[in-house]
Amino acid sequence: MKKVILGLSGGVDSSVAAIKLLEMGYDVEAVFMRNWDSAANQDVYGNPTVNDEICAQEVDYQDAKTVADQIGIKLHKVDFTQEYWQQVFTYFLSEYERGRTPNPDILCNTEIKFKAFLDYAYKLDADYIAMGHYAKTIVKDGKTYLARAFDQNKDQTYFLSQLTEAQIEKALFPLGDMDKSEVRDIAKKHGLATALKKDSTGICFIGERHFNAFLSNYMYKKPGDMRKLDGTFIKRHDGLMNYTIGQRKGLGIGGLKDFDLEPWFVVGKDVKDNILYVEQGFHHDYLYSDSCIVTDVTWRGNPDLTGRTFTAKFRYRQQDTEVLLSFKDDKTLEVKYPSKVRAVTPGQACAIYEGDICVGGGFIDQVFMNGEKRNY
Repeated sequence: MKKVILGLSGGVDSSVAAIKLLEMGYDVEAVFMRNWDSAANQDVYGNPTVNDEICAQEVDYQDAKTVADQIGIKLHKVDFTQEYWQQVFTYFLSEYERGRTPNPDILCNTEIKFKAFLDYAYKLDADYIAMGHYAKTIVKDGKTYLARAFDQNKDQTYFLSQLTEAQIEKALFPLGDMDKSEVRDIAKKHGLATALKKDSTGICFIGERHFNAFLSNYMYKKPGDMRKLDGTFIKRHDGLMNYTIGQRKGLGIGGLKDFDLEPWFVVGKDVKDNILYVEQGFHHDYLYSDSCIVTDVTWRGNPDLTGRTFTAKFRYRQQDTEVLLSFKDDKTLEVKYPSKVRAVTPGQACAIYEGDICVGGGFIDQVFMNGEKRNY
């Protein structure tokens, strides 16, 4: 009997994943990962940060323990707070300091859930690890491929796009052929403690919080000018880290007397001079691009791109965009999308697909329109 170590988070998805694995005949044990402890960290002034999430983590752990007891599997508890801080959170902060908008969920998967966790699972003599992600693996000609989930609305391959072939070969996704309503029904049928629990949102392992206030614990605010692209001064901003390309809410500039009533959007950042650029109109030209450079690329399978058709997602749940790919080197892709895409943002992930197979992904580094680099 093959042994599977499941990441049991205290949510309904991983709870039902445990049920499915048992039904498949695996020997199942579970692990609850503790990855964040603000009480162990300091803010920019050297003071311990607020530790309100510890209560939420304890609730999740107790829910995971209750489910494990209900279905009769062993639950381990492991502390990855140091790994999370060193491998994920420090990168997260450094990207914000560069004026980018990072996606910590990507590194959370590559460095914690499918690396530190996998190493821990090997110590428990695991043959595989499993997660409650909505994704699938497909074995073809002896190779394991990452594929989109049946439930397209919940598909999470975007967040898994930078896993290596070796990581995917050891991963099971029991929910890959299910939709969310079916998952809830199974949880209710088995009377699981998590059956009606609200889905978690927010930053991976850090959770829901007032984001700007959270960032201010770890980064100094650097107020600067908010201007139009032609240099017209609008007002002062309270730090580039608090804004992302395409953002509308939170600018505080509605109803300016010298301008019409069209909404304002962030269209660019000048990190060197600490300027935030804003313009009016959801479809302002400067928000659109037709190519980008993607770095730190993980590519799975055949690297020969000749005669193949690819699509890309530049944000989670974004519609696929047809793209033309060319490798600049083995870790850098030039991605062209002649149909143009709005608000492609440095720091975010670009996931690449060939049909339903996710062949790889990387981080957006530079963005261009007609060969001209966008100022963000």
